[in-house]
Amino acid sequence: MSTGPSGTSGEAADGAEDRAGSGPGPAPDVTTSLLETLPIGSVLLDGRDTVLLWNPVMEEILGWPAEEAVGMAVSRLVLESDALDHARRVLREEHRWRGILSVRCRDGSVAEVEGQAATLYDAAENPLILANIAETARLRAVEQDLAALDALFVSSPIGIALFDTEGRFVRVNDELARLDGAAPEYHLGRTIPEVLPNWMAEDVAAAQDSVLETGQPVVDRVLTAPDGVGARSVSYGRLTDRHGRILGIVGAVMDITERRKAVQQVEAARQRLSLLDDVGVALGDQLEIHAVSQALASSLAPRFADYVGVMPHGEIAHGDELPRTGAVTGADLQLIGVAARYGGEAVDRLLHAGRELRVERGSVFGRVLATGTPYLVNSRRELIAAAGETDPMVSTALELDVNSLLAVPLRARGIVLGLLLIARSGGRAPFDHDDLTLVVEVADRAGTALDNARLYARERAGALTLQRSLLPQRVPEPPGIRVAYRYVPASSGTEVGGDWFDVIPLAAGRVAFVVGDVMGHGLRAAATMGRLRTAVRTLTGLDLSPDELLRRVNELADDLAQTPDEPLMATCVFALYDPSPTALAGRRGGLLTVATAGHMPPLLLTADGSGGRRARILDLPPGAPLGVGDVPFDSVEVEVAEGTVLILYTDGLVENRGEDITEGIGRLCAMLTQAGVDGEDADPLDERPGTGTGGHPRERPPGGAGSGGAAPGAEGGTAPAPGAARAVDTESGPEGPGWSEALAEETVENPGYEVPPDIENACDALIAARKRPTGEGTSAPEDDIALLMATLGGLPEGSSSSWTFSGGSHTVRAARYAVNETLREWGLAALCDTAVLLVSELVTNSVRYARGPVGLRLVRGTSLLVEVSDRLPDPPRVSHPTTDDEGGRGVALVARESSRWGTRYGPVGKSVWFELPLE
Repeated sequence: MSTGPSGTSGEAADGAEDRAGSGPGPAPDVTTSLLETLPIGSVLLDGRDTVLLWNPVMEEILGWPAEEAVGMAVSRLVLESDALDHARRVLREEHRWRGILSVRCRDGSVAEVEGQAATLYDAAENPLILANIAETARLRAVEQDLAALDALFVSSPIGIALFDTEGRFVRVNDELARLDGAAPEYHLGRTIPEVLPNWMAEDVAAAQDSVLETGQPVVDRVLTAPDGVGARSVSYGRLTDRHGRILGIVGAVMDITERRKAVQQVEAARQRLSLLDDVGVALGDQLEIHAVSQALASSLAPRFADYVGVMPHGEIAHGDELPRTGAVTGADLQLIGVAARYGGEAVDRLLHAGRELRVERGSVFGRVLATGTPYLVNSRRELIAAAGETDPMVSTALELDVNSLLAVPLRARGIVLGLLLIARSGGRAPFDHDDLTLVVEVADRAGTALDNARLYARERAGALTLQRSLLPQRVPEPPGIRVAYRYVPASSGTEVGGDWFDVIPLAAGRVAFVVGDVMGHGLRAAATMGRLRTAVRTLTGLDLSPDELLRRVNELADDLAQTPDEPLMATCVFALYDPSPTALAGRRGGLLTVATAGHMPPLLLTADGSGGRRARILDLPPGAPLGVGDVPFDSVEVEVAEGTVLILYTDGLVENRGEDITEGIGRLCAMLTQAGVDGEDADPLDERPGTGTGGHPRERPPGGAGSGGAAPGAEGGTAPAPGAARAVDTESGPEGPGWSEALAEETVENPGYEVPPDIENACDALIAARKRPTGEGTSAPEDDIALLMATLGGLPEGSSSSWTFSGGSHTVRAARYAVNETLREWGLAALCDTAVLLVSELVTNSVRYARGPVGLRLVRGTSLLVEVSDRLPDPPRVSHPTTDDEGGRGVALVARESSRWGTRYGPVGKSVWFELPLE
């Protein structure tokens, strides 16, 4: 018997089925049979052992033809006479013999044959011997096949069954009977539905029918065992004879219950390892306590549990010190990481993020916190016994049908940081000890991540505290100028940067705006930033030009560096705004003087004359960063109209990875140009430069920058062409002609007063555009951002007057008259004597030594500023005259009577100024 080939064609299969049928039809063309596999020869001997009959099979076995063999004595064929004598004696005594003989073949070879012989008698009672002979080799092969089949049935650990074409059991072994739970005899003659349960028999019978019909075997189909607990693997194949006739089906059944359990255990172990790996990845990306807690909860539910709560100590949740070991009496835990498979009001009561839980020492949770030993609950009864049915959390858990609970400590460095609670409900399998081992490992990793996040929070808080303490604590707003600023630390851990800004009021209503960026991150960068800001602020008080100030700061680079191995490397932009330059300089509008040391170019947002606004990039020599070496710095002067917005910023506002920095600057210009950043949603300022309140600005009187009239001898000045700034063509984009060649210089003309954009809203919009979207909203930008926006306005109406005198003999008298009259108009008559005296001394020096025009300006602010300008670059010096000297006391008198004084240099000559307090 053999299993038929699975690749039998349709015609062959149909023919085989026809041959196997019982209906009438032509006999099959049998060309081979089992007899040809084991040919049996027959020979008939007389009483004298002479051959009487010799069939053709004998000729095939021994080679002797019948005509030669008949009449031959057997002794000529059998080689061993003793064996032949033994056979004769057995036949005489028992009339039957069976044995093995060595026989001579016709070609001289020897063949071993096995034979059976019996004594017969003819009608005359003469003895005859009929013997059947077969070759031993072929007989042994058949016997081995049969023995192997028997052994397979008897000793095989696999259940084996043979079925006929009607699906009835023909033969089964003991293992199959054991698997089916019925004796082997019970199976014989019955079909599968008669032996197995109906729910299992249907699948098996369908598989047998398919195999019988198509010849395609069924291999390793897994079914539930008849007892409903184990698992079986069944395989079926069709049996056919040598001629393709279907004989039935052979089936093999194997108990794979243990194998299935092993596979399930391996899969469960793989799932646990995968979960552990995923939890590690989720926690490794987080550096904040709340983010770590939520990542842990989200990794466990609903994948591993139905409800998860992460509850660290309150100190941990706020980044404070670690709790003391064993300090759990009345401990407050904060639920900050929650995840649930289901939702609903009861789930919200159980897992309400942010709630505080008080844990007492005698409770189960208290014991877990005190001992660090996890607690496993695997039934509702154990849950009630552990905490009591009256506990609100227990009652809610019972309402949610929680049937298994794990309370595991979150530990780091031997200290319990909090609790991890996970629960399963409904029909989900309860936690086992393998699950407990897994959760303990997860909790230990989470505890380490929480402690790292706590340390990060402390480090970041310290770094931010240092950096914020080094930034301006109060940003002044000089008269006529509105300032908005933002500092946003980066989202990348404790690595705060060295970005900074400053607003420094100066004499005569002038204001210095500074933004810088120290290369690097961390506490060193923040400390270097503080030292650099202090140096810049100190040097600003010397009334240096922006380029000279940067040069001097650059000379201090070695002293500002942290260590010799870490030289200072910083960028900086310094902008000095004078809202009312002296008439001597020939200016009418505000004057902005800017120098940069490798920093982002400043932007100007101006009215375009058509009701809109336009962002301009100031065309400045880029300069080298501070700390590079002995490099020159250049200043650029730009006349700006009132209402112009100056924007200074660091690279965090415009820089993106993989993008040229010019693209970010162009994008920033486009945002500023679009309807004042906020578009239609922008709220215009109620305050307007130069007014202090709402309403329309008043026009300035012709003939000067101030509101005072011309004094005797005063001459009105004329303003030269204003400065220039580069404009960005925002319609062509950062790569269009508006960015490179098309950055043509344009004259900044004053188109009249325009309401500026709301710079506070503008700052918020620009910062919001840089924040990164996340699944829970937005997060801080990738790099620190310092942003400073200032609306540049003139001095308040009626607070400034200026004159230009020819420098003749009448100049001193005209200057005294102008000061006296102006101070009386301003209600400052008490200052007239002192102011007139000091002005007389300074104007006298200018007329005597400069021999040219003399400028005079009065500015009323928090103090009275008096400024005298001439074309002589030499500074005045304080002398110490004797009692006999007639001169040399003017500058000393100014130094003694004023609250402060100084010299400021401009494009032409110098200005000596002093301040008098108003009170």
